[in-house]
Amino acid sequence: MLQIRGINQFYGESHTLWDLDLDVVKGSCTCLMGRNGVGKTTLLKAIMGLLPIRTGSLLFNGDDLATRGPHERAPLGIGYVPQGREIFGQLTVEDNLKIGLFARQDRAKEIPAMVYELFPVLKQMRGRRGGDLSGGQQQQLAIGRALVTDPSLLILDEPTEGIQPNIVAEIGDIILRLNQEAGLTVLLVEQKLPFARRVAQQFCILEKGRQVSQGPISGLTDQVIESYLSV
Repeated sequence: MLQIRGINQFYGESHTLWDLDLDVVKGSCTCLMGRNGVGKTTLLKAIMGLLPIRTGSLLFNGDDLATRGPHERAPLGIGYVPQGREIFGQLTVEDNLKIGLFARQDRAKEIPAMVYELFPVLKQMRGRRGGDLSGGQQQQLAIGRALVTDPSLLILDEPTEGIQPNIVAEIGDIILRLNQEAGLTVLLVEQKLPFARRVAQQFCILEKGRQVSQGPISGLTDQVIESYLSV
């Protein structure tokens, strides 16, 4: 579904991603891992067109993303939940969700019932301002907003960061349901090893902007963790 080949990305003269390759297979859940500052968020932003790439290719269902502006990538079927959630604090929950409707190819005008089914708290609080929600509720809102776009690939940047344990468990349940029951392809950045092992089938580890290990989640051994993830 998503094929990344030879990506090189720079911040000014700083080389941040080095000849990076990654395949995200349709129907899979792939976890992108690594210590802080190794390029995980940079890669996600490059996929979404929020950062330019110097060389390499990004193909989504055969479509060359490099020829597409950032505003064109969600309508192709890519849902994105950024680190920090980036909801609109002054807008209501319902209005935050409705923003996702603009990216739908079918021009639907109503929030899909599935979103409120997955996140009942959003239905209960749909008239409340997004900024008044707890951190966990805001994360659910950010995921719900991405799902409103009707994606075939859902990208999540550290969805459990700063979230209370009960909501972390709920988010894990929802990712599993979306991936295994609905067939939604998922690419996520995650630091929590138990969470990653629970939801993902594949992993890819970055170190200083380079891919250093990848494979089935069963290959995330103690030796790999010690080499590339321990601090």
